[in-house]
Amino acid sequence: MLRARDEMDRSYAEPLDVPALARVAHVSPAHFIRTFKQTFGETPHRYLQRRRVERAMLLLRSTDRTVTDICMAVGFSSLGTFSRVFADVVGEPPSVYRRRGPLAPVPSCFGMRWLRPSEKTRPSEKTAVPEKSGDGAHP
Repeated sequence: MLRARDEMDRSYAEPLDVPALARVAHVSPAHFIRTFKQTFGETPHRYLQRRRVERAMLLLRSTDRTVTDICMAVGFSSLGTFSRVFADVVGEPPSVYRRRGPLAPVPSCFGMRWLRPSEKTRPSEKTAVPEKSGDGAHP
């Protein structure tokens, strides 16, 4: 499973399919999908989508490339699919995310870890400030 995940991390922008990844892991496609989800908590397809979105997040805030160009560069073949998946993973569309401005000058390992999208906490939720309720107690 680690070999297949490493291949996805290296080749995220390339067309990858389950049979090819299953061959890397030396298992059948059905066993690969089942075991990958048990091991990493998400399907191979979802992991690859999240990995592509993670790279797009960095490019959106560190380059002036168009959203379409970034979409194609990270492995999506459709701008509509990219925008939908990006909004699902990050919590906002790519154009809105880009408006946050350039990334802070911190070591890239810190920035990537802080901005890494996950199923549990979206990056926009990490930076949200809790509001106080009217009675002075926190929600």
